[in-house]
Amino acid sequence: MKVFLLALTSIVLSVTAQFALKAGMTEIKAAVPSGGSSGMQMLLPFVTNKFLIAGFMLYGLGAIVWLGVLAKWDVSKAYPLVGLGFLLSALVGFALGESVTVIRGLGVLLIISGVLMVGMS
Repeated sequence: MKVFLLALTSIVLSVTAQFALKAGMTEIKAAVPSGGSSGMQMLLPFVTNKFLIAGFMLYGLGAIVWLGVLAKWDVSKAYPLVGLGFLLSALVGFALGESVTVIRGLGVLLIISGVLMVGMS
């Protein structure tokens, strides 16, 4: 159970990272005019954006936590749990107003069914 919680923590960190990266890119897109900016002017918004920095840090932390999972479980058992990230990202996306269609929801349910089958094997 402890390893499952580690895996779940890693997945939550990764999903949170995705939404942080999305927020960062949305902010940059709104703030940076398209056109003839120089290399450093184009790069600066990316390396200074708090959401992008947080997203990459969360990904790194999630990877470190995932190493703890891999130390205790076979990859073939652990990796399918990453599919839970699809469910979590769909739920968070829906809560944040993203379009989650019926077909996308059915796809997520199929993924979760596969995760459950692997977990019971």
